[in-house]
Amino acid sequence: MNKPLIDVAYIAKLARIELTDEETARFTEDLSQVLDYVTQLQQWDTDGIEPMYHPVPTFDALRSDEPQPGLTPEDALMNAPQASAQQIRVPKVVESA
Repeated sequence: MNKPLIDVAYIAKLARIELTDEETARFTEDLSQVLDYVTQLQQWDTDGIEPMYHPVPTFDALRSDEPQPGLTPEDALMNAPQASAQQIRVPKVVESA
């Protein structure tokens, strides 16, 4: 079977990446090796095998969603450079019309 030819220069142009001739040759060889590996993987019969989302089974990866105590307004404003009426005061960024 013929190996597909990858036009790395064309792909780099689409991605707007400037490559030297040396980089283009190296990436062409690297991508060719990746395709060779994928071709090897296609030889295996994977019918009836469920896809894996992670190579190691994970259990209880997420904590339960339970309410936790938050900061008091005083604690939240403790390190604010400026505060007014229990709010952080920031410089105006929008001019009025």
